[in-house]
Amino acid sequence: MLKILGVLVVVVVGTVLVLASFQPDTFRVQRSTTVNAPPGKVFPLVDDLRKWTAWSPFEKLDPDLKRSFGARTVGKGASYEWDGNGKAGAGRMEIVESTPSSAIDIALHFRKPLENDAKATFRFSPQGDGTLVTWTMESPSPFIAKIMHVFFDAETMVGDDFARGLADLKAIAEKPAS
Repeated sequence: MLKILGVLVVVVVGTVLVLASFQPDTFRVQRSTTVNAPPGKVFPLVDDLRKWTAWSPFEKLDPDLKRSFGARTVGKGASYEWDGNGKAGAGRMEIVESTPSSAIDIALHFRKPLENDAKATFRFSPQGDGTLVTWTMESPSPFIAKIMHVFFDAETMVGDDFARGLADLKAIAEKPAS
């Protein structure tokens, strides 16, 4: 009986490791929405890191999230650090490129729950009277992440967060000026 149990454990672990080895080396998630507002109204909501608290889905993961902002909070060089519970994790982000009403590139460094670097981009494309906003994130997938991807669909989980964030961004940008 002990031999059978040992063989089963070896087979299960081996299967997981083999499946993990077939996972992609890069994790990528992308979502888009059309906002009924011009790029000039949508762009500042992303380019100003202090405005993220109003729409970012990750800001809602921990009501006690500790935030600190760099000397710059808008545009290239703006930075933000967070430290939260197990859901929010901890890390730092910095806007490395900002092209008004067009594009924002962000370098992310996650410290918790897993250390990893990623790149996030926002693209703002005029669509008639509105703006197509596309949020993308890419990061390398270390082997431990590949093992985790065997058990859950991270693209869908993060993609759902991105969709919620874009919906909140859309709602804020579409509010009439008061």
